[in-house]
Amino acid sequence: MAVANDITALADRLAALQSRDTLRFAMCGSVDDGKSTLLGRLLAEAGMVPEDRLAQMVRDSKTHGTQGGKPDYSLLLDGLEAEREQGITIDVAWRYFGTDKRAFIVADCPGHAQYTRNMASGASSAELGIVLVDARAGVLTQTRRHTAILAMFGVQHVLFAVNKLDLIDYSPARYHAIEQECVKLAHDLGIEHADAIPVSAINADNLVVHSPNTPWYTGKPLLQYLETIKIARAVDAAFAMPVQWVNRPDHTFRGYAGVVAGGRVAPGNEVVVLPSGRLSRVVRVVGGDTDLKNAEAGQAVTLTLTDQIDVARGDVIADPALPPEVASQFACHLLWLDDTALLPGRRYQMKLATCTAGAQVTEIKHRIDPDTQAHLAATRLVANEIAYCNLSLDTDIAYRPYREDRRLGGFILVDRETNATVGCGTLDFGLRRDSNVRWQQLDVDRVARSRIKGQTPRCLWFTGLSGAGKSTIANLVERRLLADGFHTILLDGDNVRHGLNRDLGFTDVDRVENIRRVAEVAKLMMDAGLIVLVSFISPFRAERQLARDLIGEGGFMEVFVDAPLAVCEERDVKGLYAKARAGEIANFTGIGSPYEAPERPEIHLHSDRQSAADAAALVVKLLTE
Repeated sequence: MAVANDITALADRLAALQSRDTLRFAMCGSVDDGKSTLLGRLLAEAGMVPEDRLAQMVRDSKTHGTQGGKPDYSLLLDGLEAEREQGITIDVAWRYFGTDKRAFIVADCPGHAQYTRNMASGASSAELGIVLVDARAGVLTQTRRHTAILAMFGVQHVLFAVNKLDLIDYSPARYHAIEQECVKLAHDLGIEHADAIPVSAINADNLVVHSPNTPWYTGKPLLQYLETIKIARAVDAAFAMPVQWVNRPDHTFRGYAGVVAGGRVAPGNEVVVLPSGRLSRVVRVVGGDTDLKNAEAGQAVTLTLTDQIDVARGDVIADPALPPEVASQFACHLLWLDDTALLPGRRYQMKLATCTAGAQVTEIKHRIDPDTQAHLAATRLVANEIAYCNLSLDTDIAYRPYREDRRLGGFILVDRETNATVGCGTLDFGLRRDSNVRWQQLDVDRVARSRIKGQTPRCLWFTGLSGAGKSTIANLVERRLLADGFHTILLDGDNVRHGLNRDLGFTDVDRVENIRRVAEVAKLMMDAGLIVLVSFISPFRAERQLARDLIGEGGFMEVFVDAPLAVCEERDVKGLYAKARAGEIANFTGIGSPYEAPERPEIHLHSDRQSAADAAALVVKLLTE
């Protein structure tokens, strides 16, 4: 009987453990604030570290520790050799542990500014943020930056762990001053719930039990706080599921697979497919090989619908009573992660849930100072800067503001050439201008205008260094085409800057906008049925790709007028290169600003070895053929 009772008790305990709630939290703060030490000591004090692992930590402390040979609890967590050597956390370290009351998934985030992208990764999935503050140093720039990132990613519960109380003699006055500053910072950033706990990770003060060193603190110890804090869950939201895959194993089955982002769904529920707005009803909810009575947030399922409607990856199936919104232009918060600066107008790929779309930041409304939270003017963003921006996409998408739905409101930006993640952000709201502008249907189109001219519209995009011979060759090409009866227009860089682009300078930001405007004009000219010749330095591959994408692969021909820099300088009758080398002209391409040569141009001319007439003849021949 005793054995049976023991087995029953064990089974009950296992069932209770399996049904525990899970809390995801991120630990962050400035470097050397003691994040890894605190978490390691917390696990040890709570009895969640095996004896042999503790013994190994004690041995490692003598050679790798930072406590003068005493036990260094951060070694329980710092696994990378580079981390041990430097005594810092470099990557996001995901930890898993639990008590009888709750399970925990922890993102141990790095403190150095150059690892802000790693910290953002941890914050993006956290329900709670723990920000460590060194009681001696107080609130630092990284403390403010990390708190701002937590706020940006919608973390509405933040706990400030004021660490190293032992180094300030457990001073209540010093602690309360830091506490007030931290709570004010959180509230100024829009964080609803902000608390603070005085701790000493080295001495385990207020980690698991109340410390006798802080009789003036009457709140909960850290572990109890983590076990009892209440967090709102996505399951309580309206139903929405981004479609990841259209499942068609054969002609008898058509389902739409994805992870439920919020709410619940069951057979018989009416749904709407966005952005198309088509209504239907759920027939089956399939999980693996089994039909389910319902599914809720976090479950991966396949839905079948009553109607054969067009549903594709990136669409969202949702509750029509509380559907996501649809837009293609947004106000958003953006954290820039790449070493190459963000330039408004440059095109990127945006990924939101299962949707991918072409995107560009059209305007930086302001940059946010991490120390003061002041709004500062900015024309570009460098790594680790946060800004409020306007974002424009190539197509409508279904979304929810990030404060309402992380999965349908959080996005990343990806470089179109390198496929590297260069930024991450949160959608605030759709811009009203987007809903007021629609394409006007015209009876006379490009085909009709081209037919009456007897030609196929093309865009010849001449690119190369100043002095390479672009304008000379483009001018000869137009003269030959005109002589043959073609209808053309030549857009020259210098000429356009006298009118359309006279407000633009020569910074990287202005160069991007310069090319964007010209590409739009070239597209309009092609709609008129013309052959458009564009002669611009256009130094950046990304902007030439923007023009190619806008005009269309079949109508765009990149003509690279190639000449060595020395040859271009010899031809420079304006003396621009000499002025640039003397520092009189800033951002001059080839001297103070880079030129990114085309990798696969349709036409490659070598103007140092070909005459302008021969080069023009070759272009005309290839175009007419």
